[in-house]
Amino acid sequence: MAKFMFTELVDISDVFTARLGAGTGAGNNVDDKEVGKFVKLAGESRYDLCAAGNEIEARIVALEVATLDGYSIGSIAPEGRMEVTFDGLQATPGIGTIALGDYVVCGTVVAKGTALTGPAKVCKATAAGNTLNHKWRVVSLGSVGTGAVGTTGLIERVK
Repeated sequence: MAKFMFTELVDISDVFTARLGAGTGAGNNVDDKEVGKFVKLAGESRYDLCAAGNEIEARIVALEVATLDGYSIGSIAPEGRMEVTFDGLQATPGIGTIALGDYVVCGTVVAKGTALTGPAKVCKATAAGNTLNHKWRVVSLGSVGTGAVGTTGLIERVK
């Protein structure tokens, strides 16, 4: 019999539209290759892609083909559960394990314009949970159950 485990959950009532990218113009626009990547607030009504070590504010769940006022437009999910790939410790991405209950930040990123080949990566946060503004914690170590680099699990937004 299959083992019960949490799965990803996106409450569509918590998804909202935002400007996306580093700014206006073709060089800053994003496309559907960015779906699933983590974002952070970057300006007025605008979110941009996270860099490694950034706190995760949301992730991109959909993008519009057209731009509006020179900005890419898409939907982001700031709540719920997300499947992720474990990427070790914030200070040393690619090394170390993540444990159940650990708080996480953005791990090694996939370059803008390149689609994810699996779930986005997270690292165990160096900062204590009470110092993070945007808290995501590990709620499942996935089917492997180790939290080792390259394995997948689930994170959940802590309110």
